[in-house]
Amino acid sequence: MPEMTTAQDVLDTPHRRGSVGYRRITLALFAAGLATFVAMYCVQALLPALTDAFGVSPAVSALAVSVTTGVLALAIIPASVLSERYGRTRVMVASALASSVIGLLLPLSPTIEVLLVGRAIQGATLAGIPAVAMAYLAEEVHGNDLGAAMGRYVAGTTIGGLLGRVVPSGVLDLGSWRWALESAAAVALVCSIVLMRGLPRSRFFREQRIDARTVLSNLRGHLADPTLRILFALGFILMGGFVSVYNFLGFRLTAAPFGLPQGIVGLIFVMYLAGTWSSTAAGRLADRMGRARVLLASVGITVAGLALTVPDSLPFVLVGVFLFTAGFFAAHSVASGWVGRVATTHRAEASALYLCAYYLGSSIAGALAGVAWGIAEWAGTATFVAGLLVVAILLALRMFRVNAGSDRKVTA
Repeated sequence: MPEMTTAQDVLDTPHRRGSVGYRRITLALFAAGLATFVAMYCVQALLPALTDAFGVSPAVSALAVSVTTGVLALAIIPASVLSERYGRTRVMVASALASSVIGLLLPLSPTIEVLLVGRAIQGATLAGIPAVAMAYLAEEVHGNDLGAAMGRYVAGTTIGGLLGRVVPSGVLDLGSWRWALESAAAVALVCSIVLMRGLPRSRFFREQRIDARTVLSNLRGHLADPTLRILFALGFILMGGFVSVYNFLGFRLTAAPFGLPQGIVGLIFVMYLAGTWSSTAAGRLADRMGRARVLLASVGITVAGLALTVPDSLPFVLVGVFLFTAGFFAAHSVASGWVGRVATTHRAEASALYLCAYYLGSSIAGALAGVAWGIAEWAGTATFVAGLLVVAILLALRMFRVNAGSDRKVTA
């Protein structure tokens, strides 16, 4: 049965699963994940169309994704600092609304250069949501239910990633890339309004006036923790591999031997639903079975999925993308939730470091994957991502050896 709470419990204890506050938080953060990923990846399904419209190479059009995630990564730590001063909810809401407005203006871009500059600005305004969401959840949700709550937030990012790709891809069949991009911006705006209206105020946040020296000291403290260092590295590697695959998957499926039309290729992003389920399930399993075991299994599924995408067989590719997506989001859900458990102080900075690494992986690896594609197309991209995942397996094994059956910090 859901836990019964009194008015005093609501004031004095973190939200537990089944409470009204927990439901409001997870719904609002689900909408936040939607808004963020719709805005961030709405151009990914349009990369072949941008290549044709502006007469640029696939590697150049892919920068429309990389510049956004790269600038977002650099802005995450400043955004987390602002949240320490002005509050978690205020920063998240302002970030969502500002990025949505910029998204509505992006379809007016006359050149690829203007589009890339606009996408960079949008990345900066988006930073406030991922920079703060993890810290907000860690502060407001009871530790025993944090994995499940984080899983729901990550599930929102998966649905956002899906809508951010499927909606513009579907509109592209009826109009230009400009209308396709505008439709995605409208979806992000609706999600931002849901976040603004539904997000409960922080109850355990305490305003802090911090200076640059304090921030650097907090960051150094987190970087000195061996568990956090591994989690940051995993965020970089896993997100880098994930974005690399999805950036160039459309180019592969529209070319020989598949030759699929753009509208059909856009449906491949329905595979994000695998991540919606796996992120939530992994969060619950991590709470019950231990994060180390679930993390290692999730990375293994990611590797298996990538291997299946290599043969020139559409059924193999589809199954492979399904497993790859499910494994990635499960691993991310576990790793991001683990950061909130390990960092018992200055959580905003810890979350910011994880997400800085996460989105730098998207930007840097996504750009390098363009070079790999130019050398050997899908074989080159898959080989590049495989190299990243080998390192991810080694890191996950390290976490398993030291932390199996426990969520305590690494002590060696």
